[in-house]
Amino acid sequence: MSDEPVSKKLEKVEELKRRREYNLRMGGPEVIEKRHKGGQLTARERIDYLFDPGTFTEIGMHVKHRATAFGMDKRDVPAEGIVTGFGKVNGRYVVTASEDFTSMAGSYSEYHGRKFSHAIDLAKEEGWPFVSMNDSGGLRMQEGMDALEAYGWLFHSQNQASGIIPQISVIMGPVLGGQAYHPVMQDFVIQVRNTGFMGIAGPAFVKAQTGEEITLEKLSSYRAHAIKSGQTHVVAEDDKDALDKVKEFLSFFPSNNREKPPRIETKDDPARKIEGLIDLVSEEPYLPYDMYEIIKRVVDDGYFFETLGLHARNMITGFARFNGRPVGIVANQPKWMAGAIDIDASDKGARFIRFCDLFNIPLVTFVDTPAYMIGSQQDWAGILRHGAKMLFAWANATVPLISMIIGKSYAGAHYGMLDKSIGADFVFAWPTAIVTALDAKTVAGVIFAREIREAKNPEEMRDERMKEYNDIYANPYHAAARGYVDDVIMPEDTRRIINSALDALENKWETAYKAQPWRKYSNINL
Repeated sequence: MSDEPVSKKLEKVEELKRRREYNLRMGGPEVIEKRHKGGQLTARERIDYLFDPGTFTEIGMHVKHRATAFGMDKRDVPAEGIVTGFGKVNGRYVVTASEDFTSMAGSYSEYHGRKFSHAIDLAKEEGWPFVSMNDSGGLRMQEGMDALEAYGWLFHSQNQASGIIPQISVIMGPVLGGQAYHPVMQDFVIQVRNTGFMGIAGPAFVKAQTGEEITLEKLSSYRAHAIKSGQTHVVAEDDKDALDKVKEFLSFFPSNNREKPPRIETKDDPARKIEGLIDLVSEEPYLPYDMYEIIKRVVDDGYFFETLGLHARNMITGFARFNGRPVGIVANQPKWMAGAIDIDASDKGARFIRFCDLFNIPLVTFVDTPAYMIGSQQDWAGILRHGAKMLFAWANATVPLISMIIGKSYAGAHYGMLDKSIGADFVFAWPTAIVTALDAKTVAGVIFAREIREAKNPEEMRDERMKEYNDIYANPYHAAARGYVDDVIMPEDTRRIINSALDALENKWETAYKAQPWRKYSNINL
C-alpha cells in the first residue's frame, strides 16, 4: 500500500491543528498579556473558569466573515470575535457565548451575530440555560447593514427563548450601542465593577449628537445601572467573582420552564423556632427596622442572594431556600422610604415576580408598607401604571404564593404585596401586623374632618376618633375574622409555617397553569 494517502491525511490533520491553534491564540500573546495586566480574563479563560473541567464543547470555531469593503478582505478575525458552545456547570448543561475583545475588539459582525443567535437557539431547543459574557467594541461598522441586521436575529432569538430558559448576561467589558440592548433583554445582568460598561452610546457619540460632555465611568458604569437605571441586578468585583455569581444564580433555577428548580439537602431544621424574632420589629408602626434581619433569620442557613440590591432599596428582591427548596422573596424595607412602593420599586418587584412564575419558583412576601407612593411627582410619572405591574404580576402568577404580614399593609399596597383576593394561596400575619384600608391619621383627616373641626376641643376629638378607628381596624384580627388572613401566628413559628405551606403547595405548579383560560398573554401596563 502506498504511503501517499497517509501523508495527505497527515497534512489535513496538520492543517486542522494549525487552524485550531490560530483560533485559540485569539488576538495574540501581546494583547492577551495586556488584558491580564488590566485584571481581565480572555474569552476562553472565562469559559474555562465557568464550566466543569473537560465538559465544554465549542461550536463555530472556524466561522469567518465575508466582508470585503474597507480592507476587510485582508482581515481575519479568529472565531469572529466570539466563542460559543455548551458544557456543564455544576453538573448541568449550559450554553454560552463569550465575546473576545482581543480579536478586532470583539466587534459585532454579521457572523458574530449568527453565532450568538445560534447559541441561544440551541439553548432553547435543548432546554438549557444561556449565559452571555459580553465584552465588545460594538458594531463592526465596516460591514454596514450586514452587521446591523444581525442584531435583529439576536433580539429575535432572545425573545423566543425568553420564559423557556433562564438567561444571564455578564457585562465584563464595554457593551455600547445596539450591543447594549441584548443584555437587558435577558433575565439578569451582572456587571463587573471596574471593567464593565453598558450604554446606548459611548461618550463620543453622546457629545457628537447632543453636545453633552460626560465620562464613560459616569455614563455607563455599574453606578449608572445598578443604582440609577435598575438594569444591573448584581455587581461583581472582577471576572471570576462575576462567574461565581453566575453559578449562584443557576443553582436556584431549573434548566427550563418545564422543570422544578433544583432542591438541595440542608441540615437547617424546617420547623426551627426563631426566638426573639419579634424583637427585630420596632415598637411603633412608623419607626424603621431592618427587614433583611428577619429574612436572614427565617431562610435556610441565613443565605439570601439579593437582586437589584442597590436600586429601589425600599423593595427587597432575591432568592433563598426553605428546607432546600429555592424560593423568590419580595419584601418591603422599612428602613428606606418607610417601605412605601414607588415607581422603581413597582418595576423591580413586578419583573422579579414574573421571572419566578415563569420558572416555577415559589414566592414569599414579607410585608410592611404604608402605601403606594403618592404626590404629584409620582402621579405624573405614572405610579398607577407602574404600580399596576405588580398587580398584573401577582394575578397572573401560578406558582405557590405565600404572604407574611409583619407590620403595615394598607390600601392598594396591600394588593401590591400579595393578598388572598389577588392570588395568594396563604396569608399569615404577626400580631404586630396592621391590615386595614387606611391609617387612622388619614381617616381622621377625611371622614371625621368636619366633626373634628366643629368640636370644642379638636385635638381631643381627633385623638378619640383615631383611637376608636385603631381599636377596630389597626390589627390583624379584623382581616382574620373575614378570612382575608388565614392565621395570626407567633413570630417564632414563621419558618415552620412557611415550610408547611410550601409542602402543601408542592404540586401546585403542575395544575395551576392548565387551569388558566387561553390567551396570548395579559396586557400588562408596560
